[in-house]
Amino acid sequence: MKLNCYFLVLSVCLLAGCRTEKETIRFSSEMSPPHRRPAEAPALPAPSLNPQDFFKIKLAIYGYLLERHFWDDQEYTAVFLPGDDDEVDLLIKQFPHHVPPIKTDRHAQVLPNRTPLDKDTGSPAMILSVDVADPVEDTVAAIGKWYAGGAVSGYYTFSLRKSGDDWVIASAR
Repeated sequence: MKLNCYFLVLSVCLLAGCRTEKETIRFSSEMSPPHRRPAEAPALPAPSLNPQDFFKIKLAIYGYLLERHFWDDQEYTAVFLPGDDDEVDLLIKQFPHHVPPIKTDRHAQVLPNRTPLDKDTGSPAMILSVDVADPVEDTVAAIGKWYAGGAVSGYYTFSLRKSGDDWVIASAR
């Protein structure tokens, strides 16, 4: 009888210890929502600029970013620019011999926190983008970003002012 009592107590203890809350284990290869790091640039609301001014602002900022050479230490085979094909084609014409070549972002394969890949070559690439705020008088604030994965990303904040028909960079930080 004493043996049966010990057996019963042991069985109850084992069964009680087997019931635990379900814990979800996340593997590093699983996709998870991107986390906002403090160094990430805030998104700006869409500006109320006319399309020509908006393009001129983006052209000025892309020109600044394309001269920075973020890709010199890596083997990037393309720089992707978001936008419609006609707009990106105009930007490509402004920088026809850029190394690495400029392409539309539809040629990019992008996975969270991974270096974007050029679908044409399968090699690493970089994405540039521009967010523009509403103008205040003849000045506009903008953010120019670069992204080549979670560890290789950053941004500059710009102040641009209207000069005749063009927009020129007044400051970049």
